[in-house]
Amino acid sequence: MAYSKNTAAGKAVDAIINDLPSLVAVAVVDITSGMALASHSNSPSLNPETAAAYNTEVVKQKLKAISALKLSGEKIQDILITLTNQLHLLKLSSDGNKFIYLVVNSRETNLAIAREVLRAHVEEIN
Repeated sequence: MAYSKNTAAGKAVDAIINDLPSLVAVAVVDITSGMALASHSNSPSLNPETAAAYNTEVVKQKLKAISALKLSGEKIQDILITLTNQLHLLKLSSDGNKFIYLVVNSRETNLAIAREVLRAHVEEIN
């Protein structure tokens, strides 16, 4: 995906690539539309724009569950999906309108490092 490196989303993607050069993929996603505002993949088999759309549905369903369970005052901070060889992390912005989707190889990057990188850059997308 071509994106402007001058946008907040583009700057966040660039910063995350610099902090985690071995990442598999990253995208900044608009929750309302499910569209990737900026993305990058180091894997030809992982399309971050497609993943953005599906992961938006994960976020929306969790928001519905929070509402149905009447968990007032609770907000999603992040969602972790562990696969056999990958970690997929979704980190929501504080306003809840966007999230960063990050995929790392679980053998090359540990969870604490991946979470810290997301925490350091998530507010850049507001």
